Amino acid sequence: MPQEKIRVLYLDDEENNLISFKAAFRRDFDVFTTTNANEAVQILSDNEIHVAISDQKMPNISGVEFFELIVPDFPEPTRMLLTGYADIEAVIDAINKGQVFRYIPKPWNEQELRITIMNAYELYASRQALKKKNEDLEKALGELEKFVYSASHDLRAPLVSILGVVKVARAENIGGTSGEYFGMIEKSVKRLDGFVQNIISYYQNRKQGEVLADIQADILLDEVIEHYRYFDGAEKINIQKSANQSGPIRLDELRLKMILNNLISNSIKYADLTKDQPFLKLMIEANEKVVRLIVEDNGQGINREDQKKVFDMFFRSNDSKLGSGIGLYIVKEAADKMGGKIHLSSELRQGAKFEIELPNRL
Repeated sequence: MPQEKIRVLYLDDEENNLISFKAAFRRDFDVFTTTNANEAVQILSDNEIHVAISDQKMPNISGVEFFELIVPDFPEPTRMLLTGYADIEAVIDAINKGQVFRYIPKPWNEQELRITIMNAYELYASRQALKKKNEDLEKALGELEKFVYSASHDLRAPLVSILGVVKVARAENIGGTSGEYFGMIEKSVKRLDGFVQNIISYYQNRKQGEVLADIQADILLDEVIEHYRYFDGAEKINIQKSANQSGPIRLDELRLKMILNNLISNSIKYADLTKDQPFLKLMIEANEKVVRLIVEDNGQGINREDQKKVFDMFFRSNDSKLGSGIGLYIVKEAADKMGGKIHLSSELRQGAKFEIELPNRL
């Protein structure tokens, strides 16, 4: 038996049944009885009921109908149906509609019913414990995400300062071994800064609600291209853009930029600069229903066996030491939040093509 008394509600239109039930179980359980469904609802409102029992055949409402009525507002109590009528349809309805734990025939056996009520309480207690653990887990996850987001923001300031110092040092025309060291520092700091920015984007995508804005495709492409214009290797890549906008575009601009930024960053990062004409093609096509983004390059490409995994968090192919493994995960998550679909086609050493279809939210 639990330390607290099990609180049992019993609804039955026959007063004698209620009297018999209370007499049999009042020492073991905290028993609430009523002949009226409305009073039963009030009892549920005023008390934390662990087990709810109802007779099936009543004049104004059936037991199944009563349970179906209370499930939305009082889902926690374990429900048991008590009846003298072996009606298979009532059994099916009790399980499907009333979410009933047990179906018990009348007249009941006192000892068997006592054990059944205790089993029903164990189910109730298990569900409550699981609910509490889930709430604690959600709280811990939220606190962890807030910490990571805050730490990422705090990390960006010193990283930007380091890059500023490196820029000043380069302006002094420091050469030789020192110049190489500064170059290595700059490259490592940029990689770390990119990872930090991805963490921030991940948090924003998870937590921020949808904010729709009118999009000008050509202006948007110019903005994202300009941001990556001076990245290492970008000057050797022929970046081409195409905007075919037949009408207005209305999308979540933050997530749209997340998608484009990560795809462009990857294309530059994994460009094949040994080719005569490395290229990166950006295209936006839109009509009143659909917006299509296409990002295509002739870079290093992706192994076929890796293509189903590239959207997993922290996945990196064995031959890749450049990325953090979070960029394409953010692309997939952002597209999902916008109700979109992604198609990837790629051949190793031939390049990659990402096509993303998003519903136009006009």
